[in-house]
Amino acid sequence: MKASVTPRTILLALILAVASLVVMLLAAPSIAHEGHDHGAPPPPVSTTIAPRADASSEDFEIVLVARDGRLQIFLDTFRGNEPVHDATIEIDGPQGTVKAEPDGAGGYGVAAPWLEQPGDYALAITVQARGMVDILTASLVIPAPIAAPPVAAGRWGAIIDSALAADLRTRIADGGMTIYGALAAAFAAGFLVALLLRRRPATAAAALALALAASDSGLAAPLPVAAPGSAAAVAARDIAQRFPDGALFVPKSTQRILGIRTLFTEVRTYARSVELPGRVIPDPNRAGYVQASVAGRLVPPPGGFPRLGARVAAGDLLALVQPAINSADSTAQQLQARELEQQMALGERRLERLRQIQSVVARAQIEDAELELAGLRLRRANLDRAPREPERLVAPVSGVVASVQAIAGQIADPVTAIYLIIDPDSLWVEALSFEVRALAAEASGRLADGGALSLVYRGSGLADRNQAVPIQFSIEGKAGALRPGQLLTVLARSTAERRGIALPRTAVVRGANGQSIVYAHANAERFVPMEIRVEPLDGNHVLAISGIEPGRRIVVQGAELLNQVR
Repeated sequence: MKASVTPRTILLALILAVASLVVMLLAAPSIAHEGHDHGAPPPPVSTTIAPRADASSEDFEIVLVARDGRLQIFLDTFRGNEPVHDATIEIDGPQGTVKAEPDGAGGYGVAAPWLEQPGDYALAITVQARGMVDILTASLVIPAPIAAPPVAAGRWGAIIDSALAADLRTRIADGGMTIYGALAAAFAAGFLVALLLRRRPATAAAALALALAASDSGLAAPLPVAAPGSAAAVAARDIAQRFPDGALFVPKSTQRILGIRTLFTEVRTYARSVELPGRVIPDPNRAGYVQASVAGRLVPPPGGFPRLGARVAAGDLLALVQPAINSADSTAQQLQARELEQQMALGERRLERLRQIQSVVARAQIEDAELELAGLRLRRANLDRAPREPERLVAPVSGVVASVQAIAGQIADPVTAIYLIIDPDSLWVEALSFEVRALAAEASGRLADGGALSLVYRGSGLADRNQAVPIQFSIEGKAGALRPGQLLTVLARSTAERRGIALPRTAVVRGANGQSIVYAHANAERFVPMEIRVEPLDGNHVLAISGIEPGRRIVVQGAELLNQVR
């Protein structure tokens, strides 16, 4: 007999589909979707993290990690998070007092067979280091693994439990089967059962009862899950991770690799700093220009022109300038030479006559005539030597040739600097201020590559230069690889004061939204980002004026590496 689809069959299929869907939803785990919270949120640390405990005092911070039947110990200073390598550590535990030994990797270790047994263990740790003795207490919890539930009895229960329950629960829990997919499957199953009821009611009823029994025993049974921190779930090493709220879990072993260091914050009064644009200039007392006093043609000295970067001493010959004489000047010199020669001839005759009658004339007249003739001869010799004698250009100071405009045969202009000589170990900084400020004697400079300079205030101008007042500072110590004209930022301290928390610039990083943040060391292995507002203090520090309070441990080294943890 051929089965036909009737309205009664469709209605029965719908009823069975709804019943099957209810059974599957009750048996499967709850499905969490956006906008709803089904149960407690996941633990902040992965279940593969080894069981651990931490304790701290005003001097030390200790972390205990249970792994592979051993207790691994990390000891650091509380304020600076600096590893302590030369400590004596004794642990009072379930098996009495044992002494920890260095493990060669910056930590300490001790055998602890009792870690294989689940339980809550109270430990007392005695630390002797750096001339101090401290006793710390910690509670280490070793969780027990969750036992697997019994398998459904009977052959049909085992088949349904393995083939249907596990697959259906996994698909629904993992999002592989949506509510709509489950509804479609239930409707199809109900439709098939309805057809079977029309043809073979007994067989269909038995199959439906068996399915409901299997759903009740197999689908509702929870899958075996390892307890967080249990031996079956612990990984070989702990991995740093970021929590949904932005906080970080960073194991002590990772902190050692990243070189994390902290600073205990304190509120103090600091002189307010201002940022000024500046540039490097030569020291006016240790630099000099070399220029020609007359126009002429450049001639290289013996050994050639000194080139850029060459060191010279004061008085060294740098170039020769052969004066250039035009035709008009040459004619004037010739006329002047003829006049001098004529005066010399008249002077010689006059002197000769006076000598002939020296018995009747005063001796003074003869001496005057001789002096006048000698002066005429000297003027004539200088007039002949002037067009041919080159001008000697010498170094006014000792230093390095920083600029050169010398080429053989070049016409030297008296207003053009041929050489600039500076002392690279004596440089100044000139900053521009757009308002009159009362500055302290000490200042600092920040270069584009992050380097810092120590500056000393030398003076400021009274006249505006491009609507700004120039302020000059000298550089203390070695200038290094600085060059004149190099740009930098000058951080000068004014007489005004400001209260706040000083932090190294390396402690402040940029968050995802561009806000300045620092990482606070909340406990031994947890770091919390905090948004702050800062002002410049000097070349190496900023002043936090809001966002953090005193008594916090702020990461000052390795903050940029922490910011990369995802």
